[in-house]
Amino acid sequence: MLEDLFAGAWQSVVFGIVGVGLMAAGFVLVDLLTPGRLRDLIWVRRNGNAALLLAANQLGIAGIVFTAIFTSYDDFGKGLASTVVFGLVGLLIMGLAFLVLDLLTPGKLGEIICADEPHPAGKVSAATHFGAALIVCACIA
Repeated sequence: MLEDLFAGAWQSVVFGIVGVGLMAAGFVLVDLLTPGRLRDLIWVRRNGNAALLLAANQLGIAGIVFTAIFTSYDDFGKGLASTVVFGLVGLLIMGLAFLVLDLLTPGKLGEIICADEPHPAGKVSAATHFGAALIVCACIA
């Protein structure tokens, strides 16, 4: 019984590290998609548009990680590989969705997201990121 408990705890640590790593990659992705430094935009300038986009990205990655773990819990190796692969695919698709939305709308989406005043495009962009993640979740399940 203790062996199962420790094995489960160890797997949780490994999945947690991978999940946090993917969320950090999501931060880097949003930082690359928007001009300026994301950490300054959100934590110094208190930019709500950028914060909303990053929040949607982080929740989307968390959803992908959850789904990958949940659907392959019986096999740790498969679950870990699935988490990494689908997490990276999710980031790629979220980035692509951002670029497509930028092409379909007027102005530069990254600049609009970085504007200090709230803009409806922030909500649309956040929904696009989260929607892209949900698509990946459905593919996993």
